[in-house]
Amino acid sequence: MKDSSVPDMYDKIEGEGSGLGQLASKIPGFDGYIERSRRREADQKLRIAIANRLEESRLHLANIHQDLGRDIVKAMDYSEDLGRADTRLMGLIGKIRDAPGGYAGFFDAVKIKEDDLARIYEFDESMLSFCNQIDADIDSLESATLEDGDIKSSIRAIDLTLREANAAYQGRQEILSGVG
Repeated sequence: MKDSSVPDMYDKIEGEGSGLGQLASKIPGFDGYIERSRRREADQKLRIAIANRLEESRLHLANIHQDLGRDIVKAMDYSEDLGRADTRLMGLIGKIRDAPGGYAGFFDAVKIKEDDLARIYEFDESMLSFCNQIDADIDSLESATLEDGDIKSSIRAIDLTLREANAAYQGRQEILSGVG
């Protein structure tokens, strides 16, 4: 589910090790801390990029909603469903933007294991695939709107993808809470 069009943030940050970071990594036990810190930074940048991309998708959806609103019949037929999809998309954006970084600091009582950090990062990367699908679904809705196609099915496809994305992102929270 990895989106190859987006550079791997972790690898990019890993390659940017500073001289001080390289020196500190020679201190026993500190190397793992630096590694987790880099993963945290990559995770945070990736989540911000995903949330920003989903904001663009939401704007696209809002423009289509506005276009449909110009026809009173279509506005009445599709407004509630589009509003529901927008609410799901807004909720997903909020979850991603506000999610804990998948990291526990050096002195924190709760420690996140290294393999869990990798799984959390994989969840964040998988969201890029959902971004692609959401964009494709919104493009299909736009085509259906312009060509008097099956608007209802297009909205349902968006809603289904958003439900799946929300459910997948819940797995991230389960790892952080120790359930996953």
